[in-house]
Amino acid sequence: MRVLVVEDERVLADAIATGLRREAMAVDVAYDGAAALEKTAYIDYDVIVLDRDLPKVHGDEVARRLVAQRSASRIIMLTAAGDVDDKVEGLELGADDYLAKPFVFMELVARVRALGRRSAPPLPPVLERAGIRLDPGRRQVTRDGAEIHLTKKEFAVLEELMRAEGAVVSQEDLLDKAWDENIDPFTNVVRVTMMTLRKKLGDPPVIETVPGVGYRL
Repeated sequence: MRVLVVEDERVLADAIATGLRREAMAVDVAYDGAAALEKTAYIDYDVIVLDRDLPKVHGDEVARRLVAQRSASRIIMLTAAGDVDDKVEGLELGADDYLAKPFVFMELVARVRALGRRSAPPLPPVLERAGIRLDPGRRQVTRDGAEIHLTKKEFAVLEELMRAEGAVVSQEDLLDKAWDENIDPFTNVVRVTMMTLRKKLGDPPVIETVPGVGYRL
C-alpha cells in the first residue's frame, strides 16, 4: 500500500511515517499543502493522511482539489479540532475518514488499512493462490498449511503479486507499491527480494519471471 503523510509538525510526520513503514506500507511525507499537491500530481496514493492546518496550501484546499481532480486516493484527516461540527465539515470536503489529535497510533493504522482496502477493487480479506494463503490482517503467510516467515518487503511484494490474480506485475509497480519515493529506480532490490522470496516459498517454484516485463504468480 502506498501512503502519503501530510503534516507540518515534522517530528509527528516522521514518527507516523516510520510507524506505517513498520506495518509494511510504502510511505512518503509532505510537510505542507503545496508539497502534497505536487506529490499527488505524479504518484497515485492509496491513502493520504492529511492534516487540516497546513502552511502554503490549507489541508481543506488540498482535499477540495483532490476531489475536483477525481483522485482515487482515500483521505483520512488529522486535526486537533475534534468536535462534531469539525468532523462533519472535514467529511463534507471530501475526506473519507477523520481522526482527532491526539490519537492512538494503532487506531490510525487500522483506519489506513481499512481505507486502503476501499481504494482497491474488492478482494477477499485472505488471499489464496497456488497453495499460498496470505492474511494481510494477521500478516501471516502459509504454503500448503506450513507457515512461512517473510520480511516486511517480501510480504509486501508477495501481496502485490497475489492481488494481481495471475497478471504480470512490473518492477516499477512493485517499487511503487512496496517501497517509497526515496528508492533508486535503477536498484536491483526487487530482483534480490524476489530471489529470497522464491527461496522461502520453496518448490515447486510459483513466481515466474517474464523477461522485460515483470513477475507473475
